[in-house]
Amino acid sequence: MVKLRKKERQQQLLDQLKDNPFITDEELSKLFRVSIQTIRLDRMELGIPELRERIKHVAERQFDLVKSLPLEEVIGEIIDLRLDERAISILDIKKEHVFSRTGIARGHHIFAQANSLAVAVINEEMALTASATIRFIRPVRLGERLVAKAEVKSIEGEKSKVKVDTFVREELVFTSTFMIHRANLDSGGNEEVKESENSD
Repeated sequence: MVKLRKKERQQQLLDQLKDNPFITDEELSKLFRVSIQTIRLDRMELGIPELRERIKHVAERQFDLVKSLPLEEVIGEIIDLRLDERAISILDIKKEHVFSRTGIARGHHIFAQANSLAVAVINEEMALTASATIRFIRPVRLGERLVAKAEVKSIEGEKSKVKVDTFVREELVFTSTFMIHRANLDSGGNEEVKESENSD
């Protein structure tokens, strides 16, 4: 990107944040080829809050309450939820999520974010994973932010099909399809997960 004048940069900054409110100051500084401090000053002049406040604001605009499991058991932070329709969560990859030698995220963390979101989107008191088809597109690295987007594709009796795509910025890094068994707490059930193409 060609280095822009301040007004042009700030306008494009607004456009970027409108498209992706979860983009970090570090990512913006690389995109616009300016220092992180310049990005922070631009945000202050434009009245744009820091990332954590933006995430909190997005979360407060919605959402349905998770019914199928305690919120603290969801891997990642849910920022949008429409039960039996769609859900979005974000997960920042930190040191505890990666292999120390390579800085690459362990596959089970990426899977767990998608799986728990697929369960959370179900509008029942109990939802268990019956099967999962998964594919890792590319390695995820320390410091990257995962945005998982779940969509309920079908509901047939006690089974729901949920597709979850996980992105780093606009790039698809993981895709999965879950069959979720849904039931009232009285009906019981066993959890069985079948994984394919797991990198972990």
